[in-house]
Amino acid sequence: MTLAIVLAAGTSAAGLTTASGEPLADRLADQLRRAGAAEVRFAATLDELATLADAADGPLLVTGTDLVAHTAVLRHLATSPVGPTVALVLGDPPAPGRTAVREERGQVVDAGPLDALDGDATGVFGGALRVGVDDLPTLAAAARAAAVGARPVAPVGPAGDVAPLPAGGSAGHDPGSAVDRLVAGLAALGTLIFAQRVRLLVAHRVDDEAALVAAEAAVTSVDEDRAELRLSVKERDDFFSTYFVSTWSPYVVRLAARLRLTPTGVTVISVLFALAAAVLFGVGGRLALVSGAVLLYLGFVLDCVDGQLARYTRHFSAWGGWLDTMADRAKEYLVYAGLGFGVSHAGLGNGWALAIAAMTLQTVRHMTDTWYGVLHDEAARRPRTTTGASGGIGDRLNAASTRVQADTGSVSYWLKRTVVFPIGERWALIALTVALFNPLVSLVAVLVWGGLAFAYTGALRTLRARWMWVPVLDTVDATLHRDDGPLARRLPVVRPMGPLTLAVIAALGPAALLVAAGLGDAPDGLRWAVPVALLVLLAGGLGAGAAHNGPLDWLVPAALRAAEYLFAIAVGVVGGAPGWLIFGYVFVLTVHHYDLTARLEKRQAAPPLHAATLGWDGRSVLLALLGIAGVVSIGMATLGAYLLVVFVVSVVLAWFVRPARSARASAATVGAGGVAPR
Repeated sequence: MTLAIVLAAGTSAAGLTTASGEPLADRLADQLRRAGAAEVRFAATLDELATLADAADGPLLVTGTDLVAHTAVLRHLATSPVGPTVALVLGDPPAPGRTAVREERGQVVDAGPLDALDGDATGVFGGALRVGVDDLPTLAAAARAAAVGARPVAPVGPAGDVAPLPAGGSAGHDPGSAVDRLVAGLAALGTLIFAQRVRLLVAHRVDDEAALVAAEAAVTSVDEDRAELRLSVKERDDFFSTYFVSTWSPYVVRLAARLRLTPTGVTVISVLFALAAAVLFGVGGRLALVSGAVLLYLGFVLDCVDGQLARYTRHFSAWGGWLDTMADRAKEYLVYAGLGFGVSHAGLGNGWALAIAAMTLQTVRHMTDTWYGVLHDEAARRPRTTTGASGGIGDRLNAASTRVQADTGSVSYWLKRTVVFPIGERWALIALTVALFNPLVSLVAVLVWGGLAFAYTGALRTLRARWMWVPVLDTVDATLHRDDGPLARRLPVVRPMGPLTLAVIAALGPAALLVAAGLGDAPDGLRWAVPVALLVLLAGGLGAGAAHNGPLDWLVPAALRAAEYLFAIAVGVVGGAPGWLIFGYVFVLTVHHYDLTARLEKRQAAPPLHAATLGWDGRSVLLALLGIAGVVSIGMATLGAYLLVVFVVSVVLAWFVRPARSARASAATVGAGGVAPR
């Protein structure tokens, strides 16, 4: 449960009275309760706040006494899903004593006096922050350091530690209010702080009566509920979502809220719409295709509504976010399956081959998207001098991208967002082409645009990544995200070639086997080549134990995914497995891999039964043995069913059984005389 602390130290606003006659600090306390705080405490000093942080066992909401804002602003801060520690950031002009911030990709990467940021300030601290449980020791250390005007250092023991400031340090600046010094200290300690911007609603920090009156007038001039409904729509979305969905989806959001639907419930309904569309695409016929296109569009609207409803009602959960990510991919690939069946059913060609190609391409693309995002976030957190040399094409591309992103609504802005073929544009393309033409045209269009988008983003990201030079895989469990099995972990390490080169080589053998099987008249005659392709594939395991610190090693997971999928497809083709079975097996593999990336994005631990999935190497060895034995269809169906069961059991354990056990254990501790969490 959340504890809120109103910090009164070091501000001239402590004695201000609102238009209703109550002290501003008391109104803030009441707003914090309505924002979701279970308890509100007042702290007169930073030392008192540090003591409260030491005793807290849940997240803390901390505000100064000079904030005038809609209650929704504090509620959004308290429930923000972007990260455990979040600071309110305003676009107001910097004022003496206020902490300026520099943010990149939604993260506060620097905070302090305006002149200390060398003109790179992007906003000012809004006087309120939420601190996650894991960051509470750091908060206490920062508070104690700020209380004595010292530089904070990493906490040592429950009381933390401080170090004297060097000459010319921030002690020479206007120290500002306690809450300003607190957030600057947190940033100095390297805490990962996410920024929450105020949009449509109102939040201002005030120093005197005139500023208070003006801020209160600004608050009352805005309809809070109407603004919250508009805020449920993403500030920056794709072209199709912005102009063909979000123009009317808020009305659906309000209706869903009145019907008390949950975001998860809306997600389930959107899956049913996509499934119905896939069935209609498979049935064929103009009426069925047009009806499927309409259902697909409505399913995408609901796909947007579930997130908008979560933002409007502030019902966020790690489970909901994970489920939404997994459902998005499952819906899209079910549609590919329907299109593939429709192509084959209508005698237009090998629809399953096209569906498998579309799914494989999109999954590998998503893997690169995920890891490039992680790389970019890590680069934003690092000092600029360590993220690459200045100048060069990477630097120019980075600057150009920043300029285009800042020019919201321009032609170049929309072109940049559209050319990468985001999900809204994919669903729109499928709906239009299948309604106007047929499933074959739809799948070919998806492959062509998807391939061009992959080439475009891959080339630009490669150049930018070489400039940033951030070894992002060194910051996580590389073995987990490579999805290595016991065999890959025991192979010798070939360091000179690097893990990315080895992963690319691993994909070449299966690719060559697949091409040979596709071009030959008798794929079964290539059974002897399966062990050769397997040996080439296992070359990817020779880099498992090497350092993944190259500028492009963030591509390793995607390369290994491509290698495993190509090998599975090739073995299936050589073994004469039906197209739908190969599609189903690769689909199960993608579900497993999306589970890993969704957990990475949601900061969750590894799946409980991850070891039982055998790793890309173990699964490929089993598949190769099945191919050599000539029982590919039976073996692929059995292995796919096994992996699906492991996935389902893992989901049940991770999201239901373990949390229930933890809740029962906490209740037992309280019943035995323990202390109940606040």
